[in-house]
Amino acid sequence: MVQGRRGSAVRRRPGRRPGIIGINAINEAAISTSHHDAGAQASGLTYKDAGVDIDSGNALVQAIKPYTAATARAGADGALGGFGAVFDLAAAGYRDPLLVTATDGVGTKLKIALDSGRHDTVGIDLVAMCVNDLVVQGAEPLLFLDYYATGRLEVPVAAAVVKGIAAGCRDAGCALVGGETAEMPGLYKAGDYDLAGFAVGAVERANLLTGGAVAPGDRLLGLASSGVHSNGFSLVRRVVEHAGLGWEDPAPFAPERPLADALLEPTRIYVRACLALHRAGLVHAFAHITGGGFWENIPRVLPDTCAVHLDAGAWTMPPVFGWLARQGGIAPHEMARTFNCGIGMVVVVPADAVAQARAVLEAEGEAVFDLGRVEARAPEDPAVVIDRLAEAFG
Repeated sequence: MVQGRRGSAVRRRPGRRPGIIGINAINEAAISTSHHDAGAQASGLTYKDAGVDIDSGNALVQAIKPYTAATARAGADGALGGFGAVFDLAAAGYRDPLLVTATDGVGTKLKIALDSGRHDTVGIDLVAMCVNDLVVQGAEPLLFLDYYATGRLEVPVAAAVVKGIAAGCRDAGCALVGGETAEMPGLYKAGDYDLAGFAVGAVERANLLTGGAVAPGDRLLGLASSGVHSNGFSLVRRVVEHAGLGWEDPAPFAPERPLADALLEPTRIYVRACLALHRAGLVHAFAHITGGGFWENIPRVLPDTCAVHLDAGAWTMPPVFGWLARQGGIAPHEMARTFNCGIGMVVVVPADAVAQARAVLEAEGEAVFDLGRVEARAPEDPAVVIDRLAEAFG
């Protein structure tokens, strides 16, 4: 990828190395500091004086080359353009594709990373939050771009973040084709940064998942989460503050780990498992359980005539959620509206396909739970009913 600059930003664009399938490592910066006028530097202000260090941007470019190169995939060819990434859908095997897009961030989970000095996993979270939304519609993630904004570019920190982004892209099977690093003094504090991610996927028109196939009698399977994932961290941090804990203290719910490590466990990426199930023709719908929890995410893939009935005693509730509920005095309904409560993806399958679906998902490494069923719904009925919710938090 060739680097260009506009204003205070370092732009990470696709490169021009011919003959390589997949977006290549980021190439040398388009603007060389060797071209600066020496006399102007001596007598006047420089960009660095204003708080923007182009040399740091160039150093970051070099540091992240191997990470981006490792995400190469068929269809992404850096030889095709220098100002934007180009993807060849035919080369990736698509014949009548629809494009699906998603964008997201990591929220205030970043604050824990910043305060504890741990930056290597939030990039995985960023990718997960985007690509898990794509696969809900049956789409294969193809491309990913990131936006990294900071008050002062610290190359080791930014490189650690991009390394995590690249790891997430490899897990999801998509190419990290570019991004932007914006150094904005005066808008962000020197040590702070923010992230945004953008993903593009594709699905054959005939295979798009809309939820329209969901019907009463279908069963719901749940894929275990890895922890809190990337939602609800403003509430998590408030509970930690009220408990008087530090990030290096043992986690009350996992005393063998520092609290920061336990809470920064990266969001699970469900792409491979969900695509395998979809390609096997065994799924009617997926629901990614993010902000809004069960109450707001499952109805997004249900026809108006359907509701779901879940049993909270049917899956293993990770200890972190019981601790948050007790320590914060958080009501069960609020817990299930804020957090994933141990289920990161809900899968709706035909009743006669449960065993097959479970086998496919478990073969991809997922822990699978039988959550409940789809029922007919009258207009006055709730879309989601959860039995034994209070008991599940202990």
